Amino acid sequence: MENHPYFESEAPGRKPCIWLFDSLEVLRDSPDAVKDVIGHALDEAQAGRKASGAKPLTGDKAFKGGKVLEVVDDFDGDTYRAVYTVRFADALYVLHTFMKKSTTGRETPKHEIELIKRRLAFAEEHYRKHVALFTRGGKKGKRP
Repeated sequence: MENHPYFESEAPGRKPCIWLFDSLEVLRDSPDAVKDVIGHALDEAQAGRKASGAKPLTGDKAFKGGKVLEVVDDFDGDTYRAVYTVRFADALYVLHTFMKKSTTGRETPKHEIELIKRRLAFAEEHYRKHVALFTRGGKKGKRP
């Protein structure tokens, strides 16, 4: 991902999964059991389904409508989270993956909410400029 704010992975018959910034690296560094849980949820989302463990993210009006989802997995006393959006018809964006460091409460910390909001805005711009252009009414064909 050198100098790129995203990495795209595709599977036949599924929406492409676009990993923003360090989201993929953070998941790769997570325990295998966590990767399995989060990977399954993302696979379901790519296929147009909602995984049973995925819940709408709350904490800001930017997340209204249930199109920003969070998967939470507890492993060995730590809590791992992945936040993604299914807001777009032709792509799935993984906005953020992280290990929750706070020892109090289950809410997503405010600084993480702010980061997710910034990444959601980036995803909206990226989708408009790079994905929707090639899949909806614009040029048809392979995305750059």
